[in-house]
Amino acid sequence: MGGTLPMLNPPHHTRVRRSLGNVFDRNSLAEMRSSVERTTSRLLDRFEEELADGPADFCALVSEELPVITIGEWLQIPPADYALLRSLTHDQVYTQELFPTPSQLTLSDGSARQLRQYFTGLVNERRRNPGNDPVSSWLRVWDAQEPDREAADEAVFSLALFMVLAALETTSHVLSSTVRLLLEHPRQLNWLRIHPEQIPDAIDEVLRYDAPIHMISRVAPEDTEMAGVTVRKNEMVQLMVGAAHHDPAHFASPGDFDISRRASHLGFGGGIHFCLGNALARMEADCLLTALLDRLPGLRIGAPPVWEPRVAFRRLIALPVVRV
Repeated sequence: MGGTLPMLNPPHHTRVRRSLGNVFDRNSLAEMRSSVERTTSRLLDRFEEELADGPADFCALVSEELPVITIGEWLQIPPADYALLRSLTHDQVYTQELFPTPSQLTLSDGSARQLRQYFTGLVNERRRNPGNDPVSSWLRVWDAQEPDREAADEAVFSLALFMVLAALETTSHVLSSTVRLLLEHPRQLNWLRIHPEQIPDAIDEVLRYDAPIHMISRVAPEDTEMAGVTVRKNEMVQLMVGAAHHDPAHFASPGDFDISRRASHLGFGGGIHFCLGNALARMEADCLLTALLDRLPGLRIGAPPVWEPRVAFRRLIALPVVRV
């Protein structure tokens, strides 16, 4: 994990980031959007079928599925592997929690080993049979700048692994949290039906109100003074993003969910580590919310949502929804 993009500093971070190019630029997203819309429609068809018989779990049927299908199709990963990657991703993030238990660390370590095996195999396969997929493209880029083939393969492995880890856990939360919060605030949901042009603002408010990542770890490169506290070189600092989003000194009535609010947030990080896939996550949320507003009126939460007991990475395990 130490070799993935968020863990790197310049100049190595700069080199790796530059090798990706503008990976989700406007043209790329436009090409992907039609596929995301088709996937969304297919998932909502199944969701609607389940609703006809009673409560349906939005997490299991929609928000857990859309991100892995989207990134899987982009990377040209076999659909049969989606469930495995989703499960391994869920388990791997325990190592990034604030107080993981020994059993959670064991689970995370095992998942990390399986992910390494999987993506090492993927890189080797694309090395043997290159195509027009992103992994093959990254191999060509790194081969042109890195004479050591083993080092090039390791760099591409880290990129492929990072793309999947970053795309699944956080985007799933954004999708499920968007639906949960709007169903809990029906007046704002009705307003959004009349004013769909405010969907981007609603997504930003979800990212502020309940960000997918509530804690970011950083290590001080040198002795530093922060808010009157001395942080020694190599000491770790936990940045509590979720708390910052509810700071009354920065947000008016921060405890209120308000889709008309327009304010900056740290939901996608910042600086050189600003989320590479932020536009893709926004696009997935926009496609889903647009389709839901059009297709499925009369939804409400059927039972209390179930949360994974975490601090850093937020995750809804179940969101039972009924149609009235």
